[in-house]
Amino acid sequence: MDTDRTREEPRTPALPAGTRLLHIGPHKTGTTAVQGALFAAKEEMARHGVDFPAHSRHPIEAVLAACARPAMMGDTVPTEKHWRRLLDQVAATGRRTSVISSEFFADAEDDATIARIVEQLGGDRVHVLVTLRPLARIMPSQWQQYVQNGLRLGYEPWLEHMLRRAPYDRPTPSFWRRHRHDRLVERWAGATGPDRVTVVVVDDRDRGALMRTFESLLGLPGGLLRPVPETANRSLTLAETEMLRNLNKEFRGNELPEELYSRLVRHGAIAHMKNACSPTPQDVKIRTPQWALEAAAGIGAETAARIGSLGVRVLGDPESLSRVPASGGRADEPRLAPEVAAQALFGMLTTVAATNGADKGRTVHRTSSKELVKVLGHRCLKRLRLR
Repeated sequence: MDTDRTREEPRTPALPAGTRLLHIGPHKTGTTAVQGALFAAKEEMARHGVDFPAHSRHPIEAVLAACARPAMMGDTVPTEKHWRRLLDQVAATGRRTSVISSEFFADAEDDATIARIVEQLGGDRVHVLVTLRPLARIMPSQWQQYVQNGLRLGYEPWLEHMLRRAPYDRPTPSFWRRHRHDRLVERWAGATGPDRVTVVVVDDRDRGALMRTFESLLGLPGGLLRPVPETANRSLTLAETEMLRNLNKEFRGNELPEELYSRLVRHGAIAHMKNACSPTPQDVKIRTPQWALEAAAGIGAETAARIGSLGVRVLGDPESLSRVPASGGRADEPRLAPEVAAQALFGMLTTVAATNGADKGRTVHRTSSKELVKVLGHRCLKRLRLR
């Protein structure tokens, strides 16, 4: 039974003034929503003594460079210059409280890298925030995200590799680096000390709880942080993911350039499809088989027990990490709605049309369909005239 949320909840005590709150994710724990809310409220937060030292919602290149991790397939190669720029922005906040958020900090592989990041961001001023959800909820979402980055393996075979085939690191070695959550917390607590780590177990039944936690920790007024719809990083449906997975097979099989995948598929077709089409009740969801749910719950129980012994502060219900959800029964055959396929194709076409356009500052999904068609028409006419 849901808890009663109509009562006034006690606020978590604010961190000391001047703290640099480092939110490291990991992935699929509400990070996109948090980053969108922080970025949208950065001017209002500054009036309350809290800075968001980044020029974009998510300084992904800077964080990848700091963690010595490669870019997503075909994206901009991260360099030390990206990281140095973010460090300069953090330093410019002086003695004020600040907050930095990126789930890619969870990809830092070793203790030395983590220690360096903490020291460069402020040493003993850094307080690490880790947000957690049950593995059973993370697995389908993370799989479809890997497919968006070129993965060709189906969901159940991928689960077999992650849960049954030692050493459990192929084809996606980053999964357990991110989502063996007890080890993730232990690595970062080793750099800051357990007294400067807060773990938040996200309550999926209460969508506003995570925002309220950030407000409390940062000493902000209640209600200042609000979700921003355009930054919602919705997951793909099973049909959408399977369409993309089969496209990945063709793309990889024909050895096309990765830059083409990034521009046309991820930032073209997928971005436009996700923003133009919302899932309906008729869409088939990605369903996790019972054996995998039980395996994930077992790992969750170990994780909760280990985190509880580390001496870090835990907010939320750790027991939720070990609950076995209902599997949902046998999945129906996924079918892609024609309008969804059309929007994906349209997104790809308009990306081609806009590649050499004058307005390079806007992504395709922020431009109206009418304007995109006009651009596409002009490009086609121009090429016909040249011929």
